[in-house]
Amino acid sequence: MALLPVASALEQILSGIGAPVEETVSVFEADGRVLTRDLAAKFTQPPFAASAMDGYAVHGAYAAPVGARWTVIGESAAGRSFAGRVAPDEAVRIFTGAPVPADCGTVVIQEDVERSGDVIVATDATAAGGNIRPAGNDFSEGALLLKRGHRLDPHGVTLAAAMGYGEVPVARRPVVAILATGDELVQPGVRPGADQIVSSNPAGIAALVVRAGGVALQLGIVADRMDDLRARITEARGADILVTIGGASVGDHDLVGPALKAEGIDLAFWKVAIRPGKPLMFGRLGPTRVLGLPGNPVSALITARVFLVPLIHALVGIAADTEARETAILTQALEANGPRLHLMRAKLGRDATGAPTVTPMPSQDSSLLSALVDADCLIWREPGAEAAGVGEAARVERL
Repeated sequence: MALLPVASALEQILSGIGAPVEETVSVFEADGRVLTRDLAAKFTQPPFAASAMDGYAVHGAYAAPVGARWTVIGESAAGRSFAGRVAPDEAVRIFTGAPVPADCGTVVIQEDVERSGDVIVATDATAAGGNIRPAGNDFSEGALLLKRGHRLDPHGVTLAAAMGYGEVPVARRPVVAILATGDELVQPGVRPGADQIVSSNPAGIAALVVRAGGVALQLGIVADRMDDLRARITEARGADILVTIGGASVGDHDLVGPALKAEGIDLAFWKVAIRPGKPLMFGRLGPTRVLGLPGNPVSALITARVFLVPLIHALVGIAADTEARETAILTQALEANGPRLHLMRAKLGRDATGAPTVTPMPSQDSSLLSALVDADCLIWREPGAEAAGVGEAARVERL
């Protein structure tokens, strides 16, 4: 099977995805969730003219000159407004966030008056209408403030609550089953034997899944035995996505492909023109999308960013980010690229003028996790790209 271009592979992975499955959650549990409907404000915020400062509300929306005098006749605090009438020579003690009395249109801050008993005298001038937040200053009832496809963060959750929502409609988080394969693997925290290594990939893939908006379901490690593989694959049939890690190549012990075929996978492709990560597989087991990642940790993490994260985003209704990549100036020359998209680990910086620069990591060995951790971006080198010199622009994607 020929190497498939990355764009074609991604198109097949994302094909046939319909509208997200909707569920309703409390705003207290909505952080990171994606809205499935537009939300309009149920209330006006603030619902009344409110004081922006601690001070004194005075009659009318007039300027308060130095030497102006008022008699304090009451108090307005948050949750306890002043309901009486206020004459031109009267004032009401008021606190931040409290409703401004109906007859008042200016708040003189407490630092700009001297008070003796119930009489205050302005020691500094206040502009007409000063220190008041008008009703609807933030938003008005009916205003469309949060749109479908918006991923809520602490700011969005706070806004939804202020708009009057105790619950919000969000996309159900897709369940991503993660299965590591290989006789040589042991769980993190276990000291490996002489011919063993730690299964680190599932932890990193799970972190990507959660950040993308999914739920990570760990299926553990399965040995390189056909019956064991098929049994574990069967456990994943209720998941939205099954991610297998390792065993997807063509060696004698690479049994993931044959096991999936035995379970009836509709294989879309195997092998993609990407570096690192060529032995990547995708197909479907009924409604479950199956993504077979390479076993190499760096290859697994990078291909998961390129293919798995967009798949989860599509399932929860997050629009593809067409501006995810930017340009930076190369500080080192790059050789001409081969026939595969090369995603080079690199580090961003700034030159003397403040322009963004990018420096490839000293080694692009796909087995070096430490180099991946030190990198903060990927340089996208298209297939067949010509050599690039110092000072030329490169396309980069932040990690």
